[in-house]
Amino acid sequence: MNLRHWQASVCVALTLLSTAPQGTAQQARLIAQQVGATAPATPQATVTLDASGLPQAPTPILTEPLFLRPTARDYSNGHFGLPDPFRWYTPTSYPAPRLSNTPHLDELLTGGKIYLSLSDAVTLALENNYDIAIARINLDIADADLLRAKAGSTLRGVSTGIVANTLGGTSSTVTGGGGPGGTSSGTGGGGAGASGLVLSTNGGGAVPEVLDPTITSQLSYESASVQQTNLFFSAGLPVIYTKTATYNFGYNQGFLTGTQLAVIFDNSRLTTDNPYSSFDPALASNFRATFTQHLLQGFGPGINGRFILQAKNDRRITDSAFRQQLLYTVNQVENIYWGLVSAYEDEQAKERALAQSTQLTEDNRKQLAIGTLAPLDVVNSDASVASDKQALIASQTNLEYQQLIMKQAIARNLNDPELSNAPVIPTDRVALDRLPEEDMPIEDLVTEADRNNPQIEQAVLNMKNNRITIKAEKNGLLPTVDAYGFYGAAAAGGLVSPECVLQAQQAGYPASACPTTAGFGSVFKSTVNNSFPDYGVGVNISIPLRNRTAQADEARSQMELRQSQMRLQQLYTQIRIQVINGRYALTNDRAQVAAAQAQRDYAQQSFISEQKKYKLGASTTALVLQQGRNLAIAENSLISATAAYAKDRAALMQLLSTTLDRYHIDITDAAAGSIAQAPTIPGLTPPKPEAAPKPLSDTPSPPPTL
Repeated sequence: MNLRHWQASVCVALTLLSTAPQGTAQQARLIAQQVGATAPATPQATVTLDASGLPQAPTPILTEPLFLRPTARDYSNGHFGLPDPFRWYTPTSYPAPRLSNTPHLDELLTGGKIYLSLSDAVTLALENNYDIAIARINLDIADADLLRAKAGSTLRGVSTGIVANTLGGTSSTVTGGGGPGGTSSGTGGGGAGASGLVLSTNGGGAVPEVLDPTITSQLSYESASVQQTNLFFSAGLPVIYTKTATYNFGYNQGFLTGTQLAVIFDNSRLTTDNPYSSFDPALASNFRATFTQHLLQGFGPGINGRFILQAKNDRRITDSAFRQQLLYTVNQVENIYWGLVSAYEDEQAKERALAQSTQLTEDNRKQLAIGTLAPLDVVNSDASVASDKQALIASQTNLEYQQLIMKQAIARNLNDPELSNAPVIPTDRVALDRLPEEDMPIEDLVTEADRNNPQIEQAVLNMKNNRITIKAEKNGLLPTVDAYGFYGAAAAGGLVSPECVLQAQQAGYPASACPTTAGFGSVFKSTVNNSFPDYGVGVNISIPLRNRTAQADEARSQMELRQSQMRLQQLYTQIRIQVINGRYALTNDRAQVAAAQAQRDYAQQSFISEQKKYKLGASTTALVLQQGRNLAIAENSLISATAAYAKDRAALMQLLSTTLDRYHIDITDAAAGSIAQAPTIPGLTPPKPEAAPKPLSDTPSPPPTL
């Protein structure tokens, strides 16, 4: 068994080992078949393999609708030139960016505070977030690239990388980055690739024909005085004066078939005092139409129209990249929101702890004043108050920072003092209801992720562009063989020169021996009526010897395709591991939340019990403070565990690329930057007022009875 078969077997084994436990026997049989071993004759699992021996991945679903547009205009069509052809030459005025906040943000400002739900945060991010706004323009840039391709020009490429300039929300407790789509990638079209990929040959091969027609014209007037060195040929004139007017026109156009059309129509009018000139003025007209057809290199619409196909693929890639940006930014905003919730609840917990320690200190001072408590207990409680104050200050600072991070993610302009100073109050909490994905088989989750993941969609479309490039590079290996044919005509005329008539008479010839008098109309008629035709056919051949440049480019294009194929398989593997990891994370987080909740309830009851003992004189200040610290630690653990569960739940939906569908986010509205319907986010619950531990009584407890 060679190395390739062994590697394929290992890949199949790794893939199948991640399935449900009941498939262990089927996995062993399939692996044994791959390595050439024998297995017991029992029913076998059916696994579809591709040509490389790897399990065949599902076909990715293209982002719908195709060709998202942030504005009403389609920049892939350009200006329409009828009935006003001058529109072809007018510049485009692209709308200036909106730098103000949407009114929805002002509506949430009540009493100097911003009461923010997670749905509001996502809506404001879709409307105001700069990362999404920057990525949104890429859609129109891709349309402009398609317009270039329709003209036969090379592609400039479109950025398909994730814009990740929004602060905060990029960390995750398990996946360490929020899943695939969290890093920037290279540009589409003719740009450089990412993740070790090279796209240098994209756009290579035979140069396509220029599909936009071109009209050329030359209008000139020249007056020249030429000193003569041979007086015999100038009839004794030392200087001959000529005046030449030129009126030349041309038309050029290429076609997808690899055909070129060139039409010229040249005219001139010359006056001179040269006595040997037959006409004065002399009129000349020349017409020629030439067709050139590429027979080998550059032949056919597949070669000359390939940039149009690649530009359309790049446009679809841009749609997918925009969906990827939405998934990433929405997940980022969710992480920021849950970080804000954690900071808010932590600040409340620290306030409760400070209130409890302060109340205990006041009671201790009263007891010290009546002589029922030792001074050391007061010092201990004072130290606890100082520690709780420091913890509260740190928590408040963290809360203010989290509020600032949230505002920069959902607002475009923070210069308004009222907005910048307004605290953000989160109004949603995560519910611990089980997601359907938590009970789905792993293979179903992986299949759903493979079908929906925008990175896989982009990789498949990029491979289509790779194959188009390979076809062009193979065509570039061929010699250049162009067949051409032309038809034209030329005519001359003008007024008969008096010198010509005089010389004819002196030589004994009649005046009719001079050319016939003709105006420009007669000259033009002689040009187009086949009086003086000029036509022909031919073949131009150019054969590069050794052809090493084309060979290198063609070989390199195939190497780049192989890299893309391996990168695609790597994406499948990465997504599988991340999905499994995401499921494990949710399972662990749910257990962690349950354990933290139980620990917090126990710590709360212990603290209440210790307070009661203290009131009865059966406990000490140190024990009460210790139980208070235990309660604070338990509350902090519960807050952290709940935030980790909320973030990992959002990360799993991002991995599965189901966030937009789950939240009912219309991608068309997101592309336009105007959200008609607020997202509906499941798995949330409003904050519940928690029963804080009952503070100590203002009346000092009597001393214990001895």
